[in-house]
Amino acid sequence: MKHYTIVSMPGDGIGQTVLPESIKVLDKAGFSADYVHADIGWDFWCKEGNPLPERTIKEIERHKLGLFGAITSKPNKQAVTELDPQLQGKGLVYFSPIVSMRQLFELDLCVRPCKSFKGNPLNFVRKRTDGTMEEPNIDVVIFRQGTEGSYAGVEWTDPPANVRAAFESHPKFKPFSKVDGKDLAISSRIVTRDVTKRVIREAFEYAKKFGYKSVTVSEKPNVLRETSGIFEEEAKVIAKDYPGIDLWSVNIDAIMMWLTKNPETYGVFVCENLFGDILSDGFAGLVGGLGFACSGNIGKNYAVFEPTHGSAPKYQELKPPIVNPIAMILSAAMLCDHVGEKAIGDKIRNAIAEVVAEGKVRTYDMMRISGGPKSIEKGAATTHQLTDAILAKL
Repeated sequence: MKHYTIVSMPGDGIGQTVLPESIKVLDKAGFSADYVHADIGWDFWCKEGNPLPERTIKEIERHKLGLFGAITSKPNKQAVTELDPQLQGKGLVYFSPIVSMRQLFELDLCVRPCKSFKGNPLNFVRKRTDGTMEEPNIDVVIFRQGTEGSYAGVEWTDPPANVRAAFESHPKFKPFSKVDGKDLAISSRIVTRDVTKRVIREAFEYAKKFGYKSVTVSEKPNVLRETSGIFEEEAKVIAKDYPGIDLWSVNIDAIMMWLTKNPETYGVFVCENLFGDILSDGFAGLVGGLGFACSGNIGKNYAVFEPTHGSAPKYQELKPPIVNPIAMILSAAMLCDHVGEKAIGDKIRNAIAEVVAEGKVRTYDMMRISGGPKSIEKGAATTHQLTDAILAKL
């Protein structure tokens, strides 16, 4: 096996708890790597005015692979008030470091598997017509475009005159033409054809490689005619190269209804940044919640893997820690897949599946009880106990 160097970015809150657990699992599973710590997150915004320091950028440039924990993000006005006093008044603007990382390293594929583990008490169930219950097997992979769309960051409050003039040239802007600038905020949704082609083709390639029968474009072309229209147009062209895979199109609002009616029907999805974010959280809720939601941010030259949950700062200081580490561990398994060590990734996923199926070790979320110090008194496992159970299976 090749030996790897991974940039380890715990970030904020529970990211500092779960990322070390994933490294324990990688080591036990036989993944050969060194881990280089790098700074990222809220503390560095407050102290340095930059949540993604240049030194961290250089580490990613050097090693090209990263594991990322979680970040705390707040609206810019609040973020500015929490800056070190000597940094205030300098025009600094907070921007999510993971979004910045995606754009800086062209991590244009955000891949989010949502797969149910047998025996997980958090799995989606539905009632049959005879009153009995059934638990569909969910195996969905969402290809979210990671660098453009609604998260491109091109927006203004009180837009400058040239920007406003450009928007006023569009007839649909007429109802807003008399709104005072300070009361007007504009956010643009940017979609480019080449990048859209890439995410759609990668979605089809994934479906072909792993035997999925369909790729579903989930956009809103009846309203967002231009940007969603590009997704629809290019998907129809690319689908011709994959005759064994069906191309479906379901509007983003409609799929949020259908995913709770027949989620097992779907395979691979592809959509713009914001819609992919929404859709992946929706499906994650059917397979155990964000404690089971992993993801990979993948570009042509770089890749960073992360759970999709937030930093949950209220749980950071609990000792022992109680949060579910599975999403972070599954993200580490995705890293193995990406570098060609799929056998190790499968080994990790199989160990998780065994622990979940046995049901002997469950964190508070898997027990459907509230989090907090008392959850352990009620029988919930700690973060370390769940990791240890996975290690034992390995």
